[in-house]
Amino acid sequence: MPEGPYLQFVNVSKSFPGVQALQDVTFGVNEGSVHALCGENGAGKSTLLKVLSGVHKADSGTLRLGDRDMLFGDAAEAIRSGVAVIYQELHLVPDLSVAENLYLGHFPSSGGWVKRGQLRADCQKMLDSLSLDVSPDAQVGDLPIAQRQMVEIAKALTRNAKVIAFDEPTSSLSSREVESLFATIAQLKAQGKVVMYVSHRMDEIQRICDSATILRDGKHVETFASLDGVSTDTIVERMVGRKIEDIFHFRAREQGDPVLQVNGLVGHGLTTGADLEVRRGEIVGVFGLVGAGRTELLKAIYGAGRGEVKIDGANVELCGPRAAIRSGIVLCPEDRKKEGVIALRSVKENINIARRTKFWIDERSETANADLMVKQLGIRTPTIDQLVKNLSGGNQQKTILARWLGMDVKVVLLDEPTRGIDVGAKSEIYEIIYGLAEKGLGILLVSSELPEVMGVCDRILVMNSGKLVASVPRAEATEEKLLRLALPGAA
Repeated sequence: MPEGPYLQFVNVSKSFPGVQALQDVTFGVNEGSVHALCGENGAGKSTLLKVLSGVHKADSGTLRLGDRDMLFGDAAEAIRSGVAVIYQELHLVPDLSVAENLYLGHFPSSGGWVKRGQLRADCQKMLDSLSLDVSPDAQVGDLPIAQRQMVEIAKALTRNAKVIAFDEPTSSLSSREVESLFATIAQLKAQGKVVMYVSHRMDEIQRICDSATILRDGKHVETFASLDGVSTDTIVERMVGRKIEDIFHFRAREQGDPVLQVNGLVGHGLTTGADLEVRRGEIVGVFGLVGAGRTELLKAIYGAGRGEVKIDGANVELCGPRAAIRSGIVLCPEDRKKEGVIALRSVKENINIARRTKFWIDERSETANADLMVKQLGIRTPTIDQLVKNLSGGNQQKTILARWLGMDVKVVLLDEPTRGIDVGAKSEIYEIIYGLAEKGLGILLVSSELPEVMGVCDRILVMNSGKLVASVPRAEATEEKLLRLALPGAA
């Protein structure tokens, strides 16, 4: 393997109106290695990947690929130069087949006609090389997310990509799918590819990455040529610029009478009637493997199920989200971009949308409420008129929470509230959750991360194959115990 980095960022800077997104970023990545790119939301990671992929053109500086200095003018130029970025939102055509997606733009052809037999054969060869058991004729839109992600990787390899970057690739994958992805990344590494890996999950970085670069506020902080002996705490401290001894900062609090009681609740994804209760001031976690029915449980409580739901002892009519909201039950959904925020509207509108119950808009009242919520929750935005799509994931999550806090809320349903959020922002979200519980609200929190449910919650409900199988007090919760209860066939 040649000495020295194959990919180098040299004094790369990029600004947007009012924001210096990158400032003189310089580091390199070797062939045959997996290099982590770490930083809080807003640190510049996404901007750097978009400079690498040609989506953005740097204001100054250069990229070096081998012995070539360049700055890509567009994505097509980056692809021709052997660069591929696998984003969270995959760039595939759902109505086309796997083979057509893999070779879109460079079909094998003769006389203007696509050579379908060769297309299928070439696709099968590529799929076999990745041990991907998918038919070349399968429609991409019908595949699960993990297989679509593998198709995206295969597409990059059909274009002879030398540099492959992954942006939060495991955020929607099950543990088995994660293992398959890691095996593919190891295969790419063995082939001498340059792999960049962006993730907020420190355990993944420690497991699969050889080296790491830390960005903070658009600036290069440090590059670790090797992660041997580098602790997670050290990486986190470099990311946030301060020591974080315990990001959860758990606070015990008084708990009152039951505020939410659920009996015999059934619905899509629930195999047996669910029974549970949440007391005033209590944070109850819901843990389970992907497909266990956690999201379905929250949506059933929110009006999609059938059964008995009581708030403060009074029955709630399960006829949809409006009835749930009127009863004091609110939901912060798992997919905040699709189901939570209204991306093309302002922070102010997103905060106030649920309060609009009249035929007119009270601009003065909405402005005052938005200003108050931005201040109380520490939402980082230049102005309340900023489009919410331009905020980081953590600030989008705070905006969703702010939407409900100006109303008469009694129970907050939180579905993966810190997914895709950096360590520093997670700590801020936890502080907000503790604050809500201390005001006497009941919190039901779904999370895929064991350290999170164990670190934040007073009690943990475990789901297995569509049913609630256990309620474990905080003091009795261990990773081994919760995982054993969550594994199908083990409960």
